[in-house]
Amino acid sequence: MRKRGKKFTAARAQVAADRTYTIEDAIPLVQKVKFAKFDETVELSLRLGVDPKHADQMVRGTVVLPHGLGKTKRVLAIAGGEKQKEAQEAGADIVGGEEMVEKIQGGFMDFDAVVATPDMMRAVGKLGKVLGPRGLMPNPKTGTVTAEIAKAVREIKAGKVEFRVDKTGIIHAPLGKTSFATDSLVANAHALVDSIVKAKPAAAKGRYLKSVTLSSTMGPGIRIDTTHIDVAVKH
Repeated sequence: MRKRGKKFTAARAQVAADRTYTIEDAIPLVQKVKFAKFDETVELSLRLGVDPKHADQMVRGTVVLPHGLGKTKRVLAIAGGEKQKEAQEAGADIVGGEEMVEKIQGGFMDFDAVVATPDMMRAVGKLGKVLGPRGLMPNPKTGTVTAEIAKAVREIKAGKVEFRVDKTGIIHAPLGKTSFATDSLVANAHALVDSIVKAKPAAAKGRYLKSVTLSSTMGPGIRIDTTHIDVAVKH
């Protein structure tokens, strides 16, 4: 059995094991019990009542968090002609055309997000095995393959988060840092949950949000009361 450290044990002792918390109560508690010396990431984990093995029950999407994530992603834009200029003016850190595909195949990975225009996907498609496992492959469903490349760049820079249910039916997504103002984390949490609720597949039956847990990188999990959220799902 895994042995927990004294600091974690002390933090967990401040979280009631026999109750669930509202998002408004859980956020300040996460901030209070944090004990790591670095600025921890606050994350939500949602266990959904879906079977990801079925394509019609896959849950994925994006949300632009109102208060960002606390760090600016390094964005690579793959486009041609005028679209390169648009991406650059929107704040893309690296801009290029098909030559970027060869550069990435050669080992270049100095970026956190990739956007591409549709006409570039014939070439970008070759990067599936490289970018796919890292969650960086451009995809029309997440808005990273688009003719509106400037908009895509700006959204990522503003704190756009991509969420996708894993094979066990769970979504893990970041909300920001423990150093954020409490109100900012609360607003980010509601924006994320609302987006996941709206992404509920029509084929999903029964209870959609089975459990929701909030935690920081090193801290204990805090169970969230989903009652009010379930009401929103039904409506």
